[in-house]
Amino acid sequence: MTRRLPTIHGITEHDAGPYRMERLDLEFSNGERRQFERLRGRGHGAVAVVPLLDEHTVLLVREYAAGLHRYELGLVKGRIDAGETPVQAADRELKEEAGYGARRLDVVRLLSLAPVYMSHETTVVLARDLYPERLPGDEPEELEVVPWPLDAIGELSLREDFSEGRSIAALFAARQYLEQERQRA
Repeated sequence: MTRRLPTIHGITEHDAGPYRMERLDLEFSNGERRQFERLRGRGHGAVAVVPLLDEHTVLLVREYAAGLHRYELGLVKGRIDAGETPVQAADRELKEEAGYGARRLDVVRLLSLAPVYMSHETTVVLARDLYPERLPGDEPEELEVVPWPLDAIGELSLREDFSEGRSIAALFAARQYLEQERQRA
């Protein structure tokens, strides 16, 4: 069923740290009125990079996760800076966090975090044909780079130290992207 989007009668907003909190005055197609709140990011989005060392190995990074106060495995991730494309941001973040550049970068898809109340989207980028190159980043310590077999991402997704949803979703999406690419060849 296709529904008409609710009518927005008004938006009020206030600062909420790195986000802007918006309250929407909505009217649904059945006449019901409600107020919804959403967080709007102030930046230009983010990237999650799936770097393939070879066709069977993905590179993960282990970094401190302040939200959980532990070290967590995940993909290279970061903000898209003003004036950057997602592909440029992915290449820069890969160099800063993992010490590699990529000769081939392909956008796989967009992921949303919590679309019911956030506008944030992350672009998943597949990075191939890697070469060593390091740029200084904003991390307080060098990140550990951990090679992982691409055919073992199911096992990885059940590890306690690999819990970030974007990394899990991005790996499965990239694996499917690669499979479709192989089928077309």
